[in-house]
Amino acid sequence: MCVLRLRRLPYMEVDYLFQIGENIIYPMYGAGIIKGVEEKEISGEKHQCYIIKMSIGNMQITIPTDKILSSSIRPVTDIIELKSILHIFYFFLSDRLLPWRQRYKVNTDKVKTGKIQECAEVVRDLMRMKKEKALNTSEKEMLAHAHKFLINELGLIKGITENQIKSFC
Repeated sequence: MCVLRLRRLPYMEVDYLFQIGENIIYPMYGAGIIKGVEEKEISGEKHQCYIIKMSIGNMQITIPTDKILSSSIRPVTDIIELKSILHIFYFFLSDRLLPWRQRYKVNTDKVKTGKIQECAEVVRDLMRMKKEKALNTSEKEMLAHAHKFLINELGLIKGITENQIKSFC
């Protein structure tokens, strides 16, 4: 069961999941920061919306506050969760027997979840495969995207050192 904590900003009339200035992770886009909450007109109706500045691509995203849960946006992973991710990265075995098309779909689905654990699995598996044989173009792009996503989030985790981040390279 997932328990969500809602925070009340003193100058707003609505409960919010994230605060202004908080770092977030948006699946398939990576890390971003909540820059503000503004009222926007969408399809003739007024909605309170999060304004999110993404780290990669200098992109800004606007998401209605009532759609934030369905968007799969989540807080940045903490240092405690990072330990389990490191365990996954270094000690779990990957399934290399899948044909590449099936493997590509599985990996794409993992990256789309936006979960750092899933992303770490994709990086782990593709890096291991790359050591054994050359990856095809699609898998090279998948590895680059998943790796960038992973490194981007690791850089936001409080308590992680630069050397620990570089160990994922």
